[in-house]
Parts: sequence; structure tokens; C-alpha cells
Amino acid sequence: MDFLAIALPEFLGTAMLTLLGCGVVANVLLPNTKGNGGGWLLINFGWGLAVFAGVYVAYSTGGHINPAVTLGLWVTGQDFFSPADGQEQLAVIEANAPNALVYIGSQILGGTFGAVVMYLAYKSHFDLKAPAPEKLAVFATGPQERSYPWNFVTEVIATFVLLFVIVSFAHTPSGLGPLAVALLVVAIGASLGGPTGYAINPARDLGPRIAHALLPIPGKEGSDWAYSWVPVLGPIVGGILGGLAGAALL
Repeated sequence: MDFLAIALPEFLGTAMLTLLGCGVVANVLLPNTKGNGGGWLLINFGWGLAVFAGVYVAYSTGGHINPAVTLGLWVTGQDFFSPADGQEQLAVIEANAPNALVYIGSQILGGTFGAVVMYLAYKSHFDLKAPAPEKLAVFATGPQERSYPWNFVTEVIATFVLLFVIVSFAHTPSGLGPLAVALLVVAIGASLGGPTGYAINPARDLGPRIAHALLPIPGKEGSDWAYSWVPVLGPIVGGILGGLAGAALL
């Protein structure tokens, strides 16, 4: 499978994810929006539906839109990335290091691009006076209580659940596909998202954090790079462990 056939769907799918996902956070947190003060559950459902849309956009590559998913599925021992079980008309993608790098690079670039488009949609609201941490929170996750080891553990656990259940889907006849993943993300956000804001996806956090650092956002402060390793490494570890556990036990 050629470079663009992998890169473009994953780029566009992850861009859709962060456009809609960061967009719901902007709608809840930024001043004078229609959804201002909409609350945590609105954010949970918004991110779940963002995943739903992003997975469909990246359907031809399996809808990973998340480096933790790419790595977590790879370590299950499969010989290829399968775009969809039972869909023989779609080409399979070999599970090798070059293809994995294309997936992951495209996801991070897509996450950055989607966040930039979200910023353009909310430009007039970003221009209003608002606390700098809230403007950063539109783009990137951050802990309620900063404790790097325990924040890391939270992200590991949440992403473990994500991959363990995704691998379980392959052994069930439900056929719900992206909707099942979307509902799973809502459940993770509602139950395990409180401590850290549940990145569970390095591209979802790193891409928009890069956008925040580069964009001319009035009143912004730093992009909290001291914390940024947690929502990158935590999901990677959790995704790999979840993939391995799912493959071993199911």
C-alpha cells in the first residue's frame, strides 16, 4: 500500500477528531459561546462523537487515528493492519515499522491541523479575555491534581481499557464498529477522565499542544511542556499493554 493511501486517511481522520473534540471543549470553556458552561458530560459526548466521525473518515486504514491504537493493535501479533474484518475489498496493510511510522506521523500532523481549523472557527472567542489555562485546556489535557507518576498511571489505565475493549470487539458479532468505539470513549471520559482529562491518544494531545504553541492566541501563556510527556507516554504504554492483554485473554 502506498504512502498516501495510509497517510491521507489517518491525517484527515485525526484532523476531524481534534476539530470536533477540541471544538466541544472550546464551546464549553470559551467566553460568550452558545455552549459556555455546558459541563463535563457535554465534553465527554462531544469527544465520543468526534471519535465516531474520525474513524469513519479514516475507514480505509482501519480508523486508528491514535498512535496508541496503532501500536496496541500491532503488538497483538497480527501480520497486518486490517482495515475492517470481513471487508475483503479493502487492501490490507502490512504491520511493519515503516507503515507504523506513517500512521503515527500522519496522526500527529492531522491532530495539529484539526486544532488549527478549530481555532479559526472560534477565533473571535479566543480574542476575548479568558484565563490562559482555559485557552490551553481547549487544545491539550492537564491534570486536576498534578502528580506526574499518578497522572501517568491514570493515562495508562484509561488507554489500557480503550485497547483491551477494542481488541474484544474483534471477537464479537455486534457489528457496531465506530459507534461502539465512540461509546467506549464516552464511558472512559465519564469514569476515568476526571484526574487528567483523558488524553488516551498521543496525537490528540501533542498535535493540538503544538498548535497552541504556534498560534497567535491573545493572552496565552506557556503550553505546559513539562506535563506533555504524560499524555504521550501514558497512552502508549497503556495501549501496548491493553493490546497484549486483549490478545492473550480473548
